[in-house]
Amino acid sequence: MEPQCFNAPRRITDVSFRDRYASLPRFARLKFFQTPKEGDTVSRMKAPNCIFTPALFIAEREVKEQIAHCGDTQMPQCFLVTLSQAEMFGQYVAWMHFRYYTEMKKTIGERALEAHRKLKGKIELKAKAPLRSRDDLSLFYTPGVGAVSSYVAKHKKEMGEYTIKSNTIGVISDGSAVLGLGNIGPEGALPVMEGKAMIFKEFAGLDAFPIVLATQDVEEIIATVKNIAPVFGGINLEDISAPRCFEIEERLKKELDIPVMHDDQHGTAIVVLAALINAFKVVKKSLLKSTVVISGAGAAGTAIANLLRRVGAGNIIVLDSKGIIETSRSGLSPHKKKLAQFTNKKKIKGGLAEALRGADAIIGVSGPGLMNASHVRLMAKKPIVFALANPTPEILPSEALRGGAAVIGTGRSDFPNQINNALVFPGIFRGALTNKVKKITDAMKVKAALNLAALVKYPRADFIIPNVFDKHVVPAIAKAIK
Repeated sequence: MEPQCFNAPRRITDVSFRDRYASLPRFARLKFFQTPKEGDTVSRMKAPNCIFTPALFIAEREVKEQIAHCGDTQMPQCFLVTLSQAEMFGQYVAWMHFRYYTEMKKTIGERALEAHRKLKGKIELKAKAPLRSRDDLSLFYTPGVGAVSSYVAKHKKEMGEYTIKSNTIGVISDGSAVLGLGNIGPEGALPVMEGKAMIFKEFAGLDAFPIVLATQDVEEIIATVKNIAPVFGGINLEDISAPRCFEIEERLKKELDIPVMHDDQHGTAIVVLAALINAFKVVKKSLLKSTVVISGAGAAGTAIANLLRRVGAGNIIVLDSKGIIETSRSGLSPHKKKLAQFTNKKKIKGGLAEALRGADAIIGVSGPGLMNASHVRLMAKKPIVFALANPTPEILPSEALRGGAAVIGTGRSDFPNQINNALVFPGIFRGALTNKVKKITDAMKVKAALNLAALVKYPRADFIIPNVFDKHVVPAIAKAIK
């Protein structure tokens, strides 16, 4: 039985390709133990001695997909191939290998700049109905829309039934704390807010719009958000620095009748709690009897501490740039004074080393390179290390392993256990808008974390949190918001 639709690229046999492939470094060239021969199966036609394995994986997957389309979808690996097809397979893998290697020579930053320049923005507006006739125009604009406007003006609570409000989120930032880049202003914040809007749409089906403000004044931000709030079903605050973010969120939650959430605080806290629940299962310890150290007392660190307190974590120790937060320290800001009231039960003083001595888990939401293997060795047996600073974590996984870490998580996608708030905020707002929730409570956040953790039925050291592309994530979290 021979496949009839094997469509590997044919131009790869030209001289220019062969010359360019030959010019690659030795380690980047594809090698076969044996040349594919007529009668070989796809499963035999592999390159086990190919050092640059990601390219082989991509090629083999695409070849299998193509062969599967030929009719035998049950056992595509067992298809017999003709000599010409065997040769084409080898050329196809080599072509894929070359394409992958040359593309990956560019940094992720270079590739991102190219992609964004090409797209000129990652989102767009799209009409839900066509405008093809005068009747369409009359129906959706004047005069028909006048009837809708008059009705909504008299029945404001039904606005979501007739407008975009019921499925639209405002993603709002002042650019004061953008990723790990700091205070780079509204222009620098816009690409990130576009990315958030893109995630809302792709993962939760929500229409989100990025709004970056040319002010960092608390009162001006609050006034602006209140003035534009009628358009939106929910407000996602993003990348606003502490301590201003606390007042802005609290005020808006009280003064608006739609859900408001600062994702850097609560999205992060929820995903961290979910990951901790499963990490403690892996090391066979109780979160309720353990010591958890949080390095960083900004928006994320404060929210994590508050949520851990909510679930009854044993002893929470929080550090800022000056050391352990405790009641006898002078010059604490209001939110740090609140932290001091319920953290550090043993009244420990000092810095990171003192905090880590005998601790069961460390959650880094601070800055790059603050820890090394010797810090991990100070911790209790089977320590849990979450190094969430981006793009460079507080400690690299290899260094944490050298110190004896049992479970490691980072905020990065190139390491196992990516602990990222992208797992959380789409489901939070999906649930809030679907269930017409006006306030997102701490009880809902805890339930969301429990639901997220439960998606990993058998946690392992390298698998404590679901993948962001897991289609069960958004529904699971949305169920908690009601």
